[in-house]
Amino acid sequence: MSWFGLWWVWIVLGFALGVLEVLAPGYIFLGFAMGAVVTGVLVGVGLLGQGLPVTLLVFALASLGAWFATRKLLGAQASKAKIWDRDINDN
Repeated sequence: MSWFGLWWVWIVLGFALGVLEVLAPGYIFLGFAMGAVVTGVLVGVGLLGQGLPVTLLVFALASLGAWFATRKLLGAQASKAKIWDRDINDN
């Protein structure tokens, strides 16, 4: 069995990506972290065991779904620059 077939490897990867998200904010690694945790849970329950390609496909789809969910919940404007229309010194 490879490392990718162990549930705890995916959970540890998810938490490591979560820590990396805290160090580099901007919701870059959050979707990957959530996808890794979901994949770890599915591997742990026994729903994934068909091999590395299927596991990586589930990880990619879970990460993409988590990314879309965080964009929906947190908004797409969170990573864009704020454009100011007026100065605080203007009357």
